[in-house]
Amino acid sequence: MPGWLFALLFAAFVFYTDDYVIAGVLPEIANDLGISAALTGQLVTVFSVTVAIAAPVAAVIFAQWARRVVLSVALIGFIVANALAALSDSYSLLVVLRIGAALAAAMATPTLFGVAASLAPTERRGRYLGTVSLGVTGSIALGVPLGTWLGGQSGWRAAFAAMAIGGVLAMVWLLATLPRTEPSPPVPLREQARVLLAGGVSLGLLANALMITGSMMLLTYLAPFAAELANADTGHRVVLFAASGIAGMVGIWLGGIATDRWGPNRTLVYGMTVFIATMLAFSALWPLRPVTLWIMAPLAVLWAGTAFWNAPALQARLLRLAGPVGTQALAVNNSGTYLGVATGGALGGALLGACGGGALPVVSAALGALALLTFYGATLTAGDARRATSPVD
Repeated sequence: MPGWLFALLFAAFVFYTDDYVIAGVLPEIANDLGISAALTGQLVTVFSVTVAIAAPVAAVIFAQWARRVVLSVALIGFIVANALAALSDSYSLLVVLRIGAALAAAMATPTLFGVAASLAPTERRGRYLGTVSLGVTGSIALGVPLGTWLGGQSGWRAAFAAMAIGGVLAMVWLLATLPRTEPSPPVPLREQARVLLAGGVSLGLLANALMITGSMMLLTYLAPFAAELANADTGHRVVLFAASGIAGMVGIWLGGIATDRWGPNRTLVYGMTVFIATMLAFSALWPLRPVTLWIMAPLAVLWAGTAFWNAPALQARLLRLAGPVGTQALAVNNSGTYLGVATGGALGGALLGACGGGALPVVSAALGALALLTFYGATLTAGDARRATSPVD
């Protein structure tokens, strides 16, 4: 595979690690700045909300910019925001800088996947998208633990300094390897809206948001769920999270291969079906608790793999249907993903408090089934999306 593809992977790894790494150094930030852990946690919320709102707007504003320029400007903003965060001693300033880093991520991340798809050979598009997507799961499995360790050893500011250095390395690597491409031809806003609102695209985006909500409900509260279901202690949960992260990386890679071989629609149906089956299996095990970890762990690994399996297929499908506004479709999907993460965490917390951990896989399975039905509707109306990408008479 070409060097620029791995540069895109590394850039995705840096951007997504920056999003998640604060979770690992929350206590250090709270203690140093003299604020509560709950208030410190809002740094994560403000980042996610900013990306969700800004990604579609940025995709429209910068649609006619050369992609090397888009990525360079975004990385410069990212580097500055993290470098200043490493020097900050004010919570208010840190909030502003997290918004700045989030704006850079909103500008860059859809472009990373759009570049991979546009430069990939047609028969390997799924694999190329899956390769860049490894940066997302890699940030969870490797980036966050490394950032947490660094923050524990040298203080939380070191984690932000490392992010700034990672941004510099990503920019140098991209500029050295990424081919120069012409900016996309301008597409009127009215036509962009037609494409994105067409049933094949909009229903597909909704199906993904539902799947993300269902997945994040259990992922966010996997620790208490595992403790109740299998009496998993801290050591067991560390291994469970690590295995799930590795399974996510494998799932994304295999999902890309499946997309190239079977097409995105078939790949998505398989992924959603297996996700629903694993949630139903967890639900069936709940009355039998405590169960052995040798039963729970394989199910958790299978669930984590299928949760990430869908990403390359969904991106390939959106890019095929949205045509000239593919990057904008990816940006809207990015927003839906962040909103799904936030909704899943909030809904899961409410269910955990009101009904206990046994409700989590039941509702997740229901959301997965609703996502599958929604996606079926998206396939029936995909012709609308193709017509929307055609020139207007």
